[in-house]
Amino acid sequence: MRQVSLIALIAFAGLAGQAEARAHGAGKALTIDEILAQAGATGSGAVAGQEAQAQVWGGNKGPSIDDVLAMDGRFQLAALDQEHAPPAASQAAPPASVDAGPPPESEPVPADDKPLDGRRRPGRIQQLPPAIDQTNPGAVRAPPPEAFPHDEVPIPDRWRLAGALGVTKPRWFDPYNQNFLKGDIPIKGTHDWFFAFTGISDTVVEPRTFPIPVSVQTTSRPGSLDIFGRDSSLVLAQTFIAAASLVKGSTAFKPPELEFRIALAFQDNYVDVPEKRVLYVEPSKKTHRNDAFIGLQELFVDYHLRNVSERYDFDSLRVGIQPFSTEFRGFLFQDNQLGVRLFGNRDNNRFQYNLAAFWRIEKDTNSGLNDITQRLRDDYVFIGSVYRQDLPLPGITSQVMVAHNRNREGDEIQIDHNGFPVRPALIGNLRGRNYDVTYLGYNTDGRIGRVNLTASAFYAFGEDRNSIFTGRKAKIRSYFVAAEPSMDFDWIRVRLTGLYASGDKNPYDNRERGFDAIFENPQFAGSDTSYWIRQTIPFAGGGRVIGVNGRNGILNSLRSSKEEGQSNFNNPGTVVLGGGADFDVLPELRISTNIQHIGMADTSIVQALRQEGSIPKSLGWDASVSTIWRPHMTQNIVFRGSVAVFDAGKGFNDLFSNSARHDKYYSVLLNAILTF
Repeated sequence: MRQVSLIALIAFAGLAGQAEARAHGAGKALTIDEILAQAGATGSGAVAGQEAQAQVWGGNKGPSIDDVLAMDGRFQLAALDQEHAPPAASQAAPPASVDAGPPPESEPVPADDKPLDGRRRPGRIQQLPPAIDQTNPGAVRAPPPEAFPHDEVPIPDRWRLAGALGVTKPRWFDPYNQNFLKGDIPIKGTHDWFFAFTGISDTVVEPRTFPIPVSVQTTSRPGSLDIFGRDSSLVLAQTFIAAASLVKGSTAFKPPELEFRIALAFQDNYVDVPEKRVLYVEPSKKTHRNDAFIGLQELFVDYHLRNVSERYDFDSLRVGIQPFSTEFRGFLFQDNQLGVRLFGNRDNNRFQYNLAAFWRIEKDTNSGLNDITQRLRDDYVFIGSVYRQDLPLPGITSQVMVAHNRNREGDEIQIDHNGFPVRPALIGNLRGRNYDVTYLGYNTDGRIGRVNLTASAFYAFGEDRNSIFTGRKAKIRSYFVAAEPSMDFDWIRVRLTGLYASGDKNPYDNRERGFDAIFENPQFAGSDTSYWIRQTIPFAGGGRVIGVNGRNGILNSLRSSKEEGQSNFNNPGTVVLGGGADFDVLPELRISTNIQHIGMADTSIVQALRQEGSIPKSLGWDASVSTIWRPHMTQNIVFRGSVAVFDAGKGFNDLFSNSARHDKYYSVLLNAILTF
């Protein structure tokens, strides 16, 4: 080690000598290899002078690298001083020769040509490997270093930092900024438990007209006895919904690990009609009614079973009273019912599935809310469905599903809160029914180019233990198709509407071909702004307390009640053809128009029930205009208003009438929804 240090010192001294020689223009500069060779030649003599060297450097060790660099700096300064100093006599000529010491015993080992990382050897051109041309189409450029700050400091509670710094001012009544009641801040003392509260006020004012049958025993106006009386009525309803969730997990980018949820709904409703025995079975009761009810709409536990991918594809289990819809538009089953549901997704959420079983809860007659004070119905629904995005085309989501409805209420007699029988329905042979029906369905929703498309198709098959016409077993074979294509033109969307539900052609055979749903709530053809969907038309003369259609339903099912009655596959079917347009006049204001023709697929069932020889299929034209105004461009404050007019067709006029012989009916809906 000491010898190497001495050689390095001699090499630096040689460089300093060359600098001096160049300053006087004498001699030829030596290369670094020649200097190293001379230094190597003096290595043997350097060993003899090690003790002197140790005395110079102090101790018995060689110079450190700092010592060598310092000495080299002194040599360079000396060379500069000599360059600018006047020549001296003793320096007029350089010595003739330099004693290089004894010749080396062997030639020095040549240095290898391997390039040093980040270093170059003077006077030598290194052969570098050929350049690599790397191409990576579609690669994303790496983020710059400034994208990774190094001045971040972890804090114990990142949610409350904004409030502590005064950036936000949380207020319990403000849902737009950070709010503990909306699940924006974890519960104190935890880091992943959140509480979320939702409050909804739903106000409805609904003047309307529809055919109202006159009571057999009496009427509110003597002298007006007829099959149908006056047709005007009024509905007022105020509903308050309070829902709360306790959630574990950061749900901003992954499903909750655990959720407990409860939702209560309170409704106060008032109805005024012109005839008796419409609201109550007793003719002594008044023609108006005020009723209030509290329903338990949600009460479930949602448990996150597992994640199956880095993108949080998951499996979860939900048990309790929960909302569920079998498909996109609510044609078959959309309700809040008691059930067990296993659901999840795969392939970055492009594949979704549901496996569910529901035990139906009885409904309150006047509000339609869940009534848990009554025992559960002997009515069960089993559902399996699979969704796939971008199938069969990009932009289209397809769903295939199977649903089974098992009803065992044939031995029951159910009377609603107003005193009217609902099970069994007072139609046909008035006997109770048990049935099993399975639905196979395909549904799609999405876009093909510029065309938006929603479509559904169902095939129902099963067995009815007691047909309402024959009292014998009958096979259920029916089908349903519906489609709504639309196209956008800037701020205008133009829509076409088509729906066909098969009807029963022969009431006295062993086939029931009329299609009926389990619990429909269709968002289609104007939804609840449509006259036919919003209003129930009583089927007077062919049954008692029977509706041609159900409230918030589109099918002509001849059921006693959508909420409390049974499905009926002996019905005339439904045909809807029409269209409409949506106009986004302002970001806050949308105007929608709809017009469609309503008809029956086959009138054989109606002819048998009414004992009429021929009844036209046309029910009439349904036209509506509705507006939706969102003052703050959010769903927190929504005002809706609509007017619908129903122009009765030949079939409707053949079945129904009113005391004033009106052939047009109207429905007005004023609705205010406030959400916290």
